[in-house]
Amino acid sequence: MITYNKLVRDKIPQIIESSGKRCEAQVLDDVAYEEALKAKLIEELNEVQIAKSDVELIEELADLYEVMSSLIQLKGLNKEQFESVVNEKNEKRGGFKERVFLVEVSE
Repeated sequence: MITYNKLVRDKIPQIIESSGKRCEAQVLDDVAYEEALKAKLIEELNEVQIAKSDVELIEELADLYEVMSSLIQLKGLNKEQFESVVNEKNEKRGGFKERVFLVEVSE
């Protein structure tokens, strides 16, 4: 038996059971779900960082995006509201398209 204690995609228990294995899963309340999503963000971010190919990178970014979307939805925002926050930050501070890498700041 392997213990995971982590958030998984909705169909994972059915996939496991259809392979002839058994699993135990539970549905989380909002507080536990938020904490699990935040932990999943870190997990997926680490997987993005170690991706070895463009295909692997895109797969991991898709997972990261799904987790972010779920967290955004849990907090009561829709995609348009979230994109509005993104656009507002871009207006005030810029994005990352110009590839600016800050080396140091002196007083």
